[in-house]
Amino acid sequence: MRFSLIDRIDELEPGVRIVAVKALSMAEEYLADHFPGFPVMPGVLMLEAMTEAGAWLVRASEDFAHSIVVLKEAKAVKYGHFVQPGQTLQVIAEVTGQTERETTLKTRGFVDGRTTVGAKLVLERYNLADEQPDRASTDETVKKKMRALFALLWQPNLEGAESSAT
Repeated sequence: MRFSLIDRIDELEPGVRIVAVKALSMAEEYLADHFPGFPVMPGVLMLEAMTEAGAWLVRASEDFAHSIVVLKEAKAVKYGHFVQPGQTLQVIAEVTGQTERETTLKTRGFVDGRTTVGAKLVLERYNLADEQPDRASTDETVKKKMRALFALLWQPNLEGAESSAT
């Protein structure tokens, strides 16, 4: 199953910072079990939303040079408040360090200005062809799909187009 926890990217400064959002609705299947009678977004999915936002920042910062961007380490994860259906989780990820294969990020999640989650994440990036040259075509397919999804999430001119149409 492929899913995406980021609904929209609101701000992007490649190599520096990203602001993304996840709107939580009752239609999300996992809410029936977490918790019955008191549905809230599981902490692990808040962490996943921060990881996804960070991965989009990495991809945009390097012009989609790597097909794979994965969570390598999560440190100092702290949860503050629940995220309930009808609320929007705003995720901010900022680059704090970078090596040839890893990016370190300070990430935070907010609902209505209140901190819901925070962590220091280390994301690793690579291409499948780095270890298996015959996988280069798979890398290209993944990069193409990620670019297409990114184009749906990040539409910086949409707001300006709407205001000029009125």
